[in-house]
Amino acid sequence: MVVTLLLAASAFGQGMTNGIMSPPASVRPPGLKNVGIQQNLNQPIPPDLAFTDDLGRPVRLGDYFGKKPLILNLVYYNCPMLCGEVLSGLEHSLRMMKFNVGQEFDVITVSFDPSETPEMAAKKKAEFLHRYKRAGGEQGWHFLVGKQDAIDALTKAAGFQYQYDEKTKQFAHATAILVLTPEGKIAQYYYGVEYPPKDLRLGLVEAGQGKIGNVVDQLLLYCYHYDPEQGKYSATILRVLRLAGVATMLCLGTLIFVMIRRGPANGDPGVGRAH
Repeated sequence: MVVTLLLAASAFGQGMTNGIMSPPASVRPPGLKNVGIQQNLNQPIPPDLAFTDDLGRPVRLGDYFGKKPLILNLVYYNCPMLCGEVLSGLEHSLRMMKFNVGQEFDVITVSFDPSETPEMAAKKKAEFLHRYKRAGGEQGWHFLVGKQDAIDALTKAAGFQYQYDEKTKQFAHATAILVLTPEGKIAQYYYGVEYPPKDLRLGLVEAGQGKIGNVVDQLLLYCYHYDPEQGKYSATILRVLRLAGVATMLCLGTLIFVMIRRGPANGDPGVGRAH
């Protein structure tokens, strides 16, 4: 099963067909037939889906909507390999960003294994908050468990396709995180187990619709474009050149203005003298 999951993780980034991240058939093991990511960009995550948080409290996903952008990731807490890598990669990116979980954005981690408990969610939360080591993280990083019907509705809305292997008693699944708008609509997907902090910050700024970030972020968003197939930002050359041209013209204009205001060079004995 470890080999199967490794093949899945390496293959998901190789191509997309009809919106589904799918590795070539030649490298896809039979156990991964129904595993992948289907992009549902701009589609809402149902706010009424009921789950239980790491403190055992009943919650609805909509409880986390409405204020700030979010990161959503789907794992299962007893996963022997990939889920831990996904959470580790996410936590590393969060630690590298100046944005703070619970302030500029929230994170929702949901188990897609209906047999898992709030106690398991609490243990996993404690582990990753200990790594994150930032005040307020416990208020913004939510670890949830739920029943099968809520899990099915969430994974369908997210385009997250997985399957259970009876022989190994494990799940085969994709590796990705989603960025959501404050209203709970899917804005972006990031694949694999490593998420560049710069891209993730820009994704949160863009999804936040001006509610977070600064002027530099807005300039970067003007010059960079999110590629949904690659799951990352790439420079838009035309916009970069256009911005560089504007900056050059501003510099020249400023220089000319300063020279005109200064007038003739001070101290030149030949200026203004009659011969």
